[in-house]
Amino acid sequence: MAGDATTAVPSGWQEGAAALPGAGYDDGNRRRRDREREDRERERRGRWHRWDTRWSPYAFVAPFFLFFAVFGLFPLLYTGWASLHRVELTAPGDMEWVGLHNFSRLLGDSFFWNALRNTVTIGLLSTVPQLLIALGVAHLLNHRLRGSTFFRVAVLTPYATSVAAATLVFVLLFGRDHGMINWGLGLAGLGAVDWQNGTWTSQLAVSTIVVWRWTGYNALIYLAAMRSIPDELYESAELDGASRLQQFRHVTLPSLRPTILFTCVVSTIGATQLFGEPLLFNGGAGATGGSDHQFQTLGLYLYEQGWVNLHLGRASAIAWAMFLILLVIGALNRLVARRLRRSS
Repeated sequence: MAGDATTAVPSGWQEGAAALPGAGYDDGNRRRRDREREDRERERRGRWHRWDTRWSPYAFVAPFFLFFAVFGLFPLLYTGWASLHRVELTAPGDMEWVGLHNFSRLLGDSFFWNALRNTVTIGLLSTVPQLLIALGVAHLLNHRLRGSTFFRVAVLTPYATSVAAATLVFVLLFGRDHGMINWGLGLAGLGAVDWQNGTWTSQLAVSTIVVWRWTGYNALIYLAAMRSIPDELYESAELDGASRLQQFRHVTLPSLRPTILFTCVVSTIGATQLFGEPLLFNGGAGATGGSDHQFQTLGLYLYEQGWVNLHLGRASAIAWAMFLILLVIGALNRLVARRLRRSS
C-alpha cells in the first residue's frame, strides 16, 4: 500500500507538468514546422500550377511546329537554296552557284509558259463547274430529304476514292476506240473524239476528273455554312413573298460569300498543284503531259525537270515560282475579303 501511495502521481502534478514552459515550447515548434511545411507545399503547388498554365499550351502545339520545321520549313528553304545553284539529282552535294539564272531561264522557257497556261486553263475548267455544282448539291441537301445521311455520304465518296483508281477509270471512259464517252457520242450521231491527243479535249477530260473528285467535298462545306444561316432570315423573306429562288439569291448567296471565297482560293491552290490526274491520264508516256505537252501542268513540268531530266536546280526554281504564284493568290484573296467586309 505504501509503495502504491509513493508511485501514484497526483492529478495536480500532471496539470502542472502540462503547463511547464518546455512542453508548450515543443508543441509550438511542432505547429510552426507543420505550418512552414504546409506553406512550402502550397507554394510548390502554386509554382507548378503557374508553370503548367504558362507553358503547357506551348507543349501541346510543339509537335506541330516540330514536324512543320522538319517537313515544311526545311524543304522550303533548301529548295530556295538549290534554286540558286546548278545541281543535278545524281550528285545533290555538288552545287555550282548560278544566282538567279534558273529563274531567268524560266522567263524564256516556252515549256514553262505552256505548263502555266495549261494549269490556268485546267484550273478554270475544273474550279468553276465544280463550285457551281457543289453549290446546287448543297442547296438540295439543305432541304429535308429522306435518307439525307446516305446522300451526304454518297456525295463524299468520290473524295475518299484513290486518285490513281479514279483516273484509271476515267482513262477507260475517255478511250478513243472503246471508251464509253465515245460510245455515247456515237449513239447521238456524233463522231469519236481523240480525248488524249487534242488540246482542249484532253484538258476537258482532266478537268472532269477533278470535278468528279472534289465536288462532294465542297458541297459539304457549303452545306455546313448553309446550316449556320439563321432561320429567321428565310422566314422574313417568305413573309415578304420571296420565292425559293429569290431566297437563295438574296439570303443564301450573300450569307455564303466568305465560304465561297474560301473554296475558290482552296480550289485554285489545288489546281496550281495539280499532278496526279494529268500524270496518270497520260498513261505510260511519263510526265510530258501528252505527245505535244497539251495538258502538262506546272506540277508535271517540275517532276519532268527534277526526276526525269535530273535538273534539281531547275526543278527548285519551278517550285519557288509556283510558291510565288500561290502568294499572289493569297494576296488577292485578302484584298477581295477586305472589300467584301467593307461592302457588308
